[in-house]
Amino acid sequence: MLLVSEPVLGMDEQAALAAVIDSGWVTMGDRVREFEQAFARLHDADDSIAVSSCTAALHLILHTLGIGPGDEVLVPSLTFVATANSVLYAGARPVFVDIESSEVPLMSLGDAEAKCTARTKAVILVHFGGYLAERDSWQSFARRKGLLLIEDAAHAPGLPAAGTFGEAAAFSFYGNKNMTTAEGGAVIAREPLLRDAIRRARSHGMTSGTRQRLDSRSPDYDVTILGFNYRMDELRAALGLAQLKRLTEWNDLRRRLSVHYRQLIAECCGSIIVPFTSSWASAHHLMPVVLPAASHRQTVINGLRSRGIQTTVHYPPVHRLTFYNDLYPDCYLSRTEDFARRELTLPLHPRMTTATVELVVRSLADALNAECLMEAMA
Repeated sequence: MLLVSEPVLGMDEQAALAAVIDSGWVTMGDRVREFEQAFARLHDADDSIAVSSCTAALHLILHTLGIGPGDEVLVPSLTFVATANSVLYAGARPVFVDIESSEVPLMSLGDAEAKCTARTKAVILVHFGGYLAERDSWQSFARRKGLLLIEDAAHAPGLPAAGTFGEAAAFSFYGNKNMTTAEGGAVIAREPLLRDAIRRARSHGMTSGTRQRLDSRSPDYDVTILGFNYRMDELRAALGLAQLKRLTEWNDLRRRLSVHYRQLIAECCGSIIVPFTSSWASAHHLMPVVLPAASHRQTVINGLRSRGIQTTVHYPPVHRLTFYNDLYPDCYLSRTEDFARRELTLPLHPRMTTATVELVVRSLADALNAECLMEAMA
């Protein structure tokens, strides 16, 4: 089966994990700090904070910025559910915003403006598929409305511009991301005081960690703020350090594969929309396409799967998931819902070649043609 996403793991990762095990120190320590510094350098940032997941990163950002009960946070519904969940964790209310269009499935600035109220305190931008939102427009909007600007950059590791939009950005290293630590995430925040507060909050609000107390030969610590157990461990940090060495190379390969996809789809599947443009700043995490309105997506999925090709959907709209639909029964986002009905994510990862892309596009064209033939015969 050709998978939608597949991590690249090899001898470097095995050696890194073995070194941690041999060291006898597996909880947060020197490798976590080394990983934080290396990840920050890749993004031209002063520092980063490694955490247990991107969800933890988002929660820490919101909590540390003081978002809480009575506050509203603008979020896209076209995202993984964690984006909205993190707002609820902070005690605030997520307000779902539509996308611009099928061609640009990023949060709509116009709809965000329409949904601002006196209670709106922040906006979480999601760089869907690794494609960066328009920084200047969103920064201007946030200044005008007095809002905190936060990035959900789960799909955009390795892009220096990610993490430069506002107060902070959250990144993901889950197993299907451009680089992985299995589970894990990071925060980039430009303001040192915010970084320090997030760093303390990830570990119960403690003034020192276990390794720091060992090195200083003092067992004393204090707890100065409400914190959480959102630490990264040495095993994940070691994986991350090995993966970071190739992230730029992998992102460039993803870019070249995406360009090839676009060219072939334009030639072979003219009725399909490929969101964004080839020149759009992106980490090329996903290869989303939008099927014709008359297509039956499951038939296309079945046709590709019969040829050994996995596909998936990014994403079912959060506001239509049962939990959120119960909370927001009257929420309707026409562009998000149309996109979500027709979107299909094709395989894209560094283990692929241009020949693999050609196989996928040929199979996609055949599946669409077979569907048309079946309809003509019906």
